[in-house]
Amino acid sequence: MTKANIIGRERELAELQRSMDSDRSEFVIVYGRRRVGKTFLVDNFFHYQYDFSYVGGHRLTKNKQLRNFAKALKKYANMSKQPKFADWDDAFDALESFLDTLPSEKRKVVFFDEMPWIDTPHSEFVDALEMFWNGWASRRNDIVFVASGSSTSWMVDKLVDNQGGLHGRITNNIYVRPFTLHEVELYLQSRGAAWDRYQILQAYMTIGGIPFYYSLLNGKESLVQNIDRLFFRKNGELQTEFEELYTALFSNSEKYTAVVKLLNGKREGMTREEIMSATKMDSTMLTKVLRNLERCDFVIRYSQFGNKKKGSIFRLVDFYTLFYYRFLEKFNSQDEQWWSHNFQSHAVESWQGLAFELLCLMHLNQIKAKLGISGIATEASSWRYVPGKGKAAENVEKGAQIDLLIDRADRTINLCEMKFSTTPFRISDAYEQSLRARMEVFRTQVKTTKSLVNTFVTTFGVADGVHRSIVHSEVTMDDLFA
Repeated sequence: MTKANIIGRERELAELQRSMDSDRSEFVIVYGRRRVGKTFLVDNFFHYQYDFSYVGGHRLTKNKQLRNFAKALKKYANMSKQPKFADWDDAFDALESFLDTLPSEKRKVVFFDEMPWIDTPHSEFVDALEMFWNGWASRRNDIVFVASGSSTSWMVDKLVDNQGGLHGRITNNIYVRPFTLHEVELYLQSRGAAWDRYQILQAYMTIGGIPFYYSLLNGKESLVQNIDRLFFRKNGELQTEFEELYTALFSNSEKYTAVVKLLNGKREGMTREEIMSATKMDSTMLTKVLRNLERCDFVIRYSQFGNKKKGSIFRLVDFYTLFYYRFLEKFNSQDEQWWSHNFQSHAVESWQGLAFELLCLMHLNQIKAKLGISGIATEASSWRYVPGKGKAAENVEKGAQIDLLIDRADRTINLCEMKFSTTPFRISDAYEQSLRARMEVFRTQVKTTKSLVNTFVTTFGVADGVHRSIVHSEVTMDDLFA
């Protein structure tokens, strides 16, 4: 395989190349959520040509991990007999001895995949890793040590935020993000799937930008048929994915699922204080949970307009999780073609509206590019206004909410409306009046003198009509694929 097999990932490839071109030893970590393509990225960049490579075993004991490590070392070092190690200090000592035998003029690439699985309870693996790096590898200039793992909480706590011997030792921190719509389109084309963008958009709203999930799709079938097969058929490959997803990513996974389930029920999102009140989680743990959920692109955080420091809104944006809670968590039908029979229902229509809105939030750069403001300093935020209660408030305007505002340095604010539709979106008289009233409430409450621009982000654009004049700028589905 060559780098030509890799869709997108230009930034990640450049970072790996920088580590290879460096004149010092490099400690590289590659992490990201389960199924996002971390191992594929590393294997293809290095063409599987490692000086040593070892994959941690899921739920194996320390002794079995050490035995597998010894087996790998026997293979790479061409040993006649497999060594035995009492602990990880012995194992790293043997690795050092082997690497010392390799030609001094070449960089030596060592790849530890699924590193969090190696660190079994009481294994002292991290202590031995610290000694290997600080006492040997970092004092040379020819080692490229790559560590990868799906357990984001472990990778962050034990490596990125390590307060011991590995503090500040990571030289290259590579987080592998889910694909964008553009990258998904390229990936499906590479697999011969002749799907149009509307179908790809709906696929993204179902499974997000996770490459592995797309590898399960049959491009010769429709998306509806694929969803039936993967989610609703007995033993469908994505039917039980939720059970593995959070336990693979996070220690104390029940705390993470408690937060995402809570956010799933709040379309408008929640503040940190609201989440803490509902979950009764202590401040330190909640901070850790929210930070790790953000790092894995399960949750997005953005400020409320005019309040950058306090009151940030957290929203669940992992598409698979949203689909699971909406349609699979309590699924008890024996209908293996449930999606085919219900994909035009009101429940699915409601979910599509939410999923499209979140998809737009995840493609903010594409929206800005279409609006021609990529080079302008901007601040994305949300805004909501809840009028006071009581007699004095009876004549006050109704509450209002804007899920996405783009506050621009050129004294303009885009008020974004995100609408999923199977045809060009048609604005009614009542809707136009609602938008005008909301704009006035916003201007009055935030006391802004900036220009306000109504921006519509839709699948097929806004239909012509007498009420279209409320639209000052628009972004379509095709623009999101840029």
